[in-house]
Amino acid sequence: MLRRRRAPLLLAAAAAGVALAASSPTGENARSVASALQHGVARSSRAVYTIGFVVADYKYSLRGLDSGSADYRAKLSDVHLRSAKKLLKLCEMNGGFYVKAGQYVSSLRQVPKEYSSTLSSLQDQATPSKFQDIKIVIEQNFGKKLHEIFLEFDEHPIAAASIAQVHRGRLHDNQDVAIKVQYPGLEQRMKIDIMTMSFLSKSVSWIFPDYKFDRMLVEFEKSMSMELDFTLEAKNSERTANCFRKNGVVKVPYVFWQLTTREVLTMEFCYGHKVNDLDFLRREKISPTKVAKALIELFGEMVFVHGFVHGDPHPGNILVSPQGNGKFSLVLLDHGIYRELDQKFRLDYCQLWKALILLDTKKILELGEQFGVGKYAKYFPVIFTGRTIESKSAIGTQMSSEEQRRLKEDLSSLGMDDISSFMEALPRDFYVILRTDGLLRSILGNLGAPRHVRLLTYAKCAVHGLEKQPKLESGAINRMFLQVKTNISYLHLRVLIEIAGLLAKVNDVKHKAVDKLRRMFQEISQGLHLLM
Repeated sequence: MLRRRRAPLLLAAAAAGVALAASSPTGENARSVASALQHGVARSSRAVYTIGFVVADYKYSLRGLDSGSADYRAKLSDVHLRSAKKLLKLCEMNGGFYVKAGQYVSSLRQVPKEYSSTLSSLQDQATPSKFQDIKIVIEQNFGKKLHEIFLEFDEHPIAAASIAQVHRGRLHDNQDVAIKVQYPGLEQRMKIDIMTMSFLSKSVSWIFPDYKFDRMLVEFEKSMSMELDFTLEAKNSERTANCFRKNGVVKVPYVFWQLTTREVLTMEFCYGHKVNDLDFLRREKISPTKVAKALIELFGEMVFVHGFVHGDPHPGNILVSPQGNGKFSLVLLDHGIYRELDQKFRLDYCQLWKALILLDTKKILELGEQFGVGKYAKYFPVIFTGRTIESKSAIGTQMSSEEQRRLKEDLSSLGMDDISSFMEALPRDFYVILRTDGLLRSILGNLGAPRHVRLLTYAKCAVHGLEKQPKLESGAINRMFLQVKTNISYLHLRVLIEIAGLLAKVNDVKHKAVDKLRRMFQEISQGLHLLM
């Protein structure tokens, strides 16, 4: 059966490759297309085999089991883990866009934890292209010899990822620059890989109607298309720099437009280490908690205030650059994937966080209807703040054991069709919000930041974001009344946020004191044991 399904896919991949080759000129481009075709068919074969195995595993391992039983849930978790490991191996072997797809899936908090935890180990690294190939790309893009463009150009890349590699160079005016160069034949390879993923997505949806991945694939393809256009990345970079021009902590490298095309991006070279490099932070006497706070403030402002969001904030794209005396700047790199949020969505999202702060159940459910998720809106507090919708605890505090028990019972009744329906119903803007938030949570966890840092920062940014509502065209008295009402609401929220922050700090101090007493007791007990 797998062989019968495999044949049309390989024929389609081959046909697409032939069409691409036929539409390309002879010479270097034709060779790139032929290479993309050859590798594309090999990657497609691996993908079909792997997905076929995964589908068969789900179909036969869960056959005859009641979806509400404990046995079903245990078997389902086992199949999730086996399948995730198979997909991890596929992504690692195929590389390129498969690595990107695996990273994209792992950052979505709606996928089963077996997938997110397994695929999160994927690293956006690749074997660098030969210097001669990179040199050809640069010279073809600018119509000049490499030595005419750069005074110095390091042949060895300082970074190599799935779609491009970065070299360090120097301009003729002695300006140090970083040059990002796209791998040859990448667009042709993407067309074949996306076609394969689309075919497999439709096949899985046909076998399992409750699994719908079309929206996810469309978003992934869109983000990859944007990432392949370096001129768009340069524009995003400049827009972000303008948004944070008054922020002394945020640094966005300057773009050299005369040396930038769709395939080559030249920018100011900025020194720094990955944001989660704890050894580096300790050596420089930089507080990881302060770095975490600056990072979440940066992205909170992006989401809630500007509505222009960096879609790939993994550690390699955020550097910490020391400024002396424990001070630092955050260098934001790789501006290829951005999402401009719809204005109404941005304001509704601010309102959602306001409702989460106020524990306003009615408003949360009302916004759920506006977002199109209906009954699933009750899970918004769990997704974003780690509390249930019935919780009465302050923001930033842990759920009680009773709340945890009720939530576990509730979640056990959900099937994959519920998760799929929830994902299908979400507005497109939510995808980048959830992906970005998932990546940030991981970084904050590595930095050891208290949980309330993210929650309180988002709450403050949401309040500021609501102040940016378009001014209503109305009479002077109405405008004055609206302003007074807004100010009162703002002060109310600020008081709640500050109280929550104070409670969180007190809670942290209490835990530290308890831990210290526990260690002292253990040391005393060990001492008495030795004496006896």
